[in-house]
Amino acid sequence: MPDIHSRQTALLALTLLVPVASIGIIAGLYIAPGSWGQTLSVLCQVWLLVFPIAWSVFVDREKLSLSLPKRQELLAGSIWGIFMFAVIVGIYSLFGQQWLDPVVAKEKSHQLGISSLNIYLIVEAYFVLVNSLIEEFTWRWFVCKKCQILIPGTKAIFLSSLFFTLHHIFVIAAYSDWQAVILGSLAVFTAGIIWSQSYLTYRSLWPSYISHAIADFALASIGWQILFN
Repeated sequence: MPDIHSRQTALLALTLLVPVASIGIIAGLYIAPGSWGQTLSVLCQVWLLVFPIAWSVFVDREKLSLSLPKRQELLAGSIWGIFMFAVIVGIYSLFGQQWLDPVVAKEKSHQLGISSLNIYLIVEAYFVLVNSLIEEFTWRWFVCKKCQILIPGTKAIFLSSLFFTLHHIFVIAAYSDWQAVILGSLAVFTAGIIWSQSYLTYRSLWPSYISHAIADFALASIGWQILFN
């Protein structure tokens, strides 16, 4: 069992990290959806990457390493990713047109500077390939491990998934109604559980990263359809 000092240290790390994701979203989409809000949002994104690295190196005294994916990890990530892709597209086909307002989505996108298809493709390429990796590093590799120190066992998976879901609630609410917020939040929470379990099973980010990237590709495809089709 972790000692009191380890739990206090883990709690401090989570306190300094978890709220930052929501702060960036709220600033960029609600409070100041212009250059100032976007600047703060970008700074928050940088914090979500830099803080876990700095904390792990200077506080936890860990050595960071990168390993190539194994065949089993690639297979697991692909299977979960295809499953999530099908679920996302299926839910959108059934409920998306009723729950998502294209006019609101376009207004929010223009406020974020996404005014053309080329810009959209660049932004979504970043989110699919880069941001999904950063999120897995932050929320699975760092947050999930800290949650295990606070509450060892399966409860840590649920806690880390809850933390992962919080800022997504603000994102979904900015583009849709309360029904989509509830369903979308449950979907994100479930995905967080799957990705956390994948990380703990393989002790590798490759399975969760691959499936996360495929899921984000499904969302990017839907966004393209709403904004430009």
